[in-house]
Amino acid sequence: MADLRPVGRFAPTPSGRMHLGNVFAALIAWLSVRSRDGEMVLRMEDLDTQRTSGEYARILRDDLAWLGLDYDRETPPQSRRTAAYDGYFEKLSQMGLLYPCYCTRSQLHSVNAPHLSDGTYVYPGTCRDLTDAQRRAFDRAPAWRVMVPDKVWTVEDRVQGTYTCNLATDCGDMVVRRADGVYVYQLAVTVDDGEAGVTEVVRGMDLLSSAPRQMYLQELFSFPHPEYAHVPMLLSPHGRRLSKRDKDLDLGVLRQRILPETLIGTLAFASGLIDQNVPISAKELAKEFSWDKLKGDSIYLDASAL
Repeated sequence: MADLRPVGRFAPTPSGRMHLGNVFAALIAWLSVRSRDGEMVLRMEDLDTQRTSGEYARILRDDLAWLGLDYDRETPPQSRRTAAYDGYFEKLSQMGLLYPCYCTRSQLHSVNAPHLSDGTYVYPGTCRDLTDAQRRAFDRAPAWRVMVPDKVWTVEDRVQGTYTCNLATDCGDMVVRRADGVYVYQLAVTVDDGEAGVTEVVRGMDLLSSAPRQMYLQELFSFPHPEYAHVPMLLSPHGRRLSKRDKDLDLGVLRQRILPETLIGTLAFASGLIDQNVPISAKELAKEFSWDKLKGDSIYLDASAL
């Protein structure tokens, strides 16, 4: 994989303006690809059509252009990919790996349900072995889960190092389609990346646990595993995560008061890519980009100086 011309991707959710965390992940993804003469793909992850809009997608493209983060092609948004997801859902069905799940949200988050130390629940397989009669007794549409193996998956992450996960004990059987018929993130992203020929996935470290789940689906769908790089979270000097809640730190505000080179220089300095906090363009930064320079731990950023 390392010898191939890299294919990376931006995969933003068009539900609002880009904030600093989005910008940082997009910047690192772009730098990794452009520093090696690779190809960049843009995809709008708009599965949740109640929260996303075409207008936000247009603004996202404009924000990327302002930052100097170009791309080579844009694939159809997820909201227009249902037919493709249907095909892979059918493959899972033919493999005998799917079953309907009637568990409610309150049941899944019950204090009696198995949970990991971070509070996320592990699905105990409640509905896996229901009889046809038991299933007919439920008067509601089911979600659909895929059975997972009792197997340890290992991710060799470029930034976070070795990460391991046993899907059976750390996750449980995964939902791949909700009760309302909408496909979930794990299946959609796996299919999108696989069909687009993506060879490296760069995103925030909050999604690191998604990698083993997607690796499992990749093998079921005969997609090669991409390389993963989960970049650190951006934190305020007091340790608070910078997010969309910080409206003063989204590009709608920042573009009114700073130049893109100032923003990129600040992010590059805070993350260890350059030695001084000086304005720099994305194109200039790509010439000296190295994964070895990037900090692996959380990055503290005094955004009030922007």
